[in-house]
Amino acid sequence: MILIQIPREPEKNFSYILADEETKTGALIDPGIPVEEYLERSKKSGIAIKYVVNTHSHWDHILGNDEAIRLTGAELITHKNSKVEGSRQVVDGDIIELGATKIKVIHTPGHSPDGICLLADKKLLTGDTLFIGECGRTDLSGGSSEEMYDSLFHKIAVLHDDIEVYPGHDYGERASSTIGSEKRTNYTLQPRSKEEFIRFMAEP
Repeated sequence: MILIQIPREPEKNFSYILADEETKTGALIDPGIPVEEYLERSKKSGIAIKYVVNTHSHWDHILGNDEAIRLTGAELITHKNSKVEGSRQVVDGDIIELGATKIKVIHTPGHSPDGICLLADKKLLTGDTLFIGECGRTDLSGGSSEEMYDSLFHKIAVLHDDIEVYPGHDYGERASSTIGSEKRTNYTLQPRSKEEFIRFMAEP
């Protein structure tokens, strides 16, 4: 599997190109603008973009959708709770196929109702659910600390420690991590009851 992490300013976003190494069939995750940079990177690697995938529908993660689709003919994939129109909608446990590479959709609401993480070959793209050393905020429209607790502790923290974490923003000391490292060092993943976590997220 091929994974290309692309930083974007000024929002400090990460976009990703994820592709099957044999067929070079790829997906563009959370595209920003200008889209041409992503297409140059994919072309240089011989990758044909088949899908545009949004980890959630906040503006900074969907900014390049229309242009990317126009230039590549790709199909847009979002969670079924997304308000982005014209997409193929997926739910928890669905599989997105890129040749022999299988991407598992994990629904992780909390930051937004349509939040998803994408798991492929021990690499987890976490969108705005989990950052390096932090988690997504829950005080925006549609956010929920209760749902974030379930997403972090019942869907992400239960994964194998060696799975690599690739977040939706460059907010941490490094660009990627592992589940094991985040469980040891990320203060939002320290053991708490759900009630304690909700109170914790309400603190300034």
